[in-house]
Amino acid sequence: MIFSSKRHKPFTNYQIIFFCFLFSFSIYCSPKKNKTFKRDTSINAQSSYNNVFLDSQHVENFILGEDSLVKYHDELVDFYTQRNFEYAWFDANGLTEQAHNFYNLQDNLINSLEDSTLYNPELQKKYEWLLDNTDTKSKGYDSIISRAEMIMTGQFFKYAAKVYHGSNINTKDLGWFIPRKKINIGELLDSLVDGKKKPQNEYEPLNKQYRLLEKSVAKYYLLKKKDTWLPITAPLVWKIGENNATIPAIKNRLYLLGDYPKLDTISTIDNTLEVAIKQFQRRFGLNENGKIDAKTLQALNIPIDVLIQKILVNMERARWMPTDTSHIDRVIVNIPEYKLRVFDKGKLSFTMPVVVGTAAHNTVIFNGKIQYIVFSPYWNVPTSITKNEVMPAMERNHNYLRNNNMEIVQTNGGIPEVRQKPGPNNSLGKVKFLFPNKYNIYLHDTPNKDAFLDAKRGFSHGCIRIGNPKGLAMFLLRNQQNYTTDSVQRLMDKAQEKWVTIKPLVPVTIKYFTAWVDEDGLLYFREDIYGHDKKMVQKLFYE
Repeated sequence: MIFSSKRHKPFTNYQIIFFCFLFSFSIYCSPKKNKTFKRDTSINAQSSYNNVFLDSQHVENFILGEDSLVKYHDELVDFYTQRNFEYAWFDANGLTEQAHNFYNLQDNLINSLEDSTLYNPELQKKYEWLLDNTDTKSKGYDSIISRAEMIMTGQFFKYAAKVYHGSNINTKDLGWFIPRKKINIGELLDSLVDGKKKPQNEYEPLNKQYRLLEKSVAKYYLLKKKDTWLPITAPLVWKIGENNATIPAIKNRLYLLGDYPKLDTISTIDNTLEVAIKQFQRRFGLNENGKIDAKTLQALNIPIDVLIQKILVNMERARWMPTDTSHIDRVIVNIPEYKLRVFDKGKLSFTMPVVVGTAAHNTVIFNGKIQYIVFSPYWNVPTSITKNEVMPAMERNHNYLRNNNMEIVQTNGGIPEVRQKPGPNNSLGKVKFLFPNKYNIYLHDTPNKDAFLDAKRGFSHGCIRIGNPKGLAMFLLRNQQNYTTDSVQRLMDKAQEKWVTIKPLVPVTIKYFTAWVDEDGLLYFREDIYGHDKKMVQKLFYE
């Protein structure tokens, strides 16, 4: 370990989760800005050292003397001002339990992520001295704890900024328009040091996905040390019962990655291996044929450092996501996964494949609320499509509009406003789902069902085609008694447009994750179809 905990052993995973809950409680139930802590004068009488209150000028001088803390100046001063400069990490008996807990918490972070940027040698030296010198009457104790108090508070600000705020990347530069949550580090710290506050198990300080990815990257760092990760080869002929000298290497790689159940040096292709390969293929978004084909072999040979980097990139994204709202209905689309998930009161209800925008017409990353279902919709053709596709087609074929069930509504600046009438060949299919937004993105049906058979489904102009539109409609309308399976189908089959308002509105999030952990604890990877990972790698690791 980089930090020596001595009498305080590193946290178990359960202990880490416990303190994550404690941190999160501060977000849910944080003190008001005008809160003032009253000094407990009885502490002075009980204390075996002279003073349990800091000198405000000493705090000011400390902050100004630490370049890495100057940016937190106002927050640090505000934190101590609200508690009348009473110590946060010490009581009459010396270091508090919360001090030990925080020290070990960051110790675990440094070791599990192999990240030494938070390592503070002065804090380690002071901490070890305090562990070895528990007599609060000893010479120099007062001056030691005064300095240690401020170092630990400053360290907490740096820790929280790294874990919760992450990098200073402008998310909009990456096409990400989901608002980032705001966290007050001072309030977070106040919650930690106030022993009267209890953790709330239903809240977490970060999106749950962050914690799951954090565990995964720690595991992958360990995997990196267990294998050389040299490229492996596969037999040209793949058949159950066949023997090949490369099979043990394939089994070992799958075992390390968690897909093969045991260490096995047998060079035979068997059913167990086939099942393991299918799981690996599913996790990497490949055709699940149970064979080491060219694409599967390529995925198996991805360097472990590349996978670690991909996890770290997506951990950063997870920091940007809102704290989990696990108790509500919601719809989530993950663009690189080409999948939509529907959650009923926080529990996964069903999924469906989707088609998203091409690399040239990216689907925007944002959130909103589904407000309307439009049955048998008109398709108002976007001006760009009219100019680039419809008008040239009209010149080539004067019957183009009639053949495609289209009509001109009006002309604006010489450009016709074209719409496609409801019908079986309407580009929006039989229903669309609107969550009003400035990007003109929505979910909709499609007459081209074959598109869902492709593994890579980036075909649209930006809107999202969904594989089970009727299922989504029934879910959104399940609390409205007038809509049954038969009545919804009739609305979808009509030649007349019908708008229905959703009550209550249902949140929808369009996100972009190329690595994530699913409901069963499996780690998944996907291709960076829009090049967002590449930009983030540059900003996170090379700027």
